[in-house]
Amino acid sequence: MAKAPSKETIKRATIADMKALGVHKPQYNRLIDIYAELVFQYNTLTIEFEEGGYQYEVSTDQGGAKKSPILASLETLRKDILAYSDRLCLNPKSLETVTTDKKKKSALAAALEGLS
Repeated sequence: MAKAPSKETIKRATIADMKALGVHKPQYNRLIDIYAELVFQYNTLTIEFEEGGYQYEVSTDQGGAKKSPILASLETLRKDILAYSDRLCLNPKSLETVTTDKKKKSALAAALEGLS
């Protein structure tokens, strides 16, 4: 049986990734903790889904079929992980909208500041 990385391992890797991208602040650690838990749950359920033969439908009492609960959970977790990864600037699209550099003054602003 495969084993998912621990929540703590995911959290450390997330912080390292954010530091490498220049977007980590200690104030984000609560969000990172939630994100790590979501990723851990997703990895654990994915392993369970794989080991269950990728059963994507279950029978209903009425004789029909519906999406399996594990698949529904995986889909919800994917959406939640994407939302948190956006907030933490861990994907290319969200990183494009954030700047970590301090804005430089324009030449005009610098010249005007020099007059005072």
